[in-house]
Amino acid sequence: MRDWKRWTSGLIQRPGHVSQPIWQREFFDHVLRSASSYDQKWHYVRENPVRAGLVTRADEWPFAGECEALRF
Repeated sequence: MRDWKRWTSGLIQRPGHVSQPIWQREFFDHVLRSASSYDQKWHYVRENPVRAGLVTRADEWPFAGECEALRF
């Protein structure tokens, strides 16, 4: 997790993006037990750049996407 956060921070903090910290110091895991839980958490994560004021719509964020959709 640490290396992934470092790598993504380097990409996002390029000139013209943001200079402030983008990740909180700790992270909290959550077990996804249903499709509904997955959908809720995925929506929350997709909206993070909007809440941070980096884009106006989630689909404008260039670093978004699913590697593989989970099946329940």
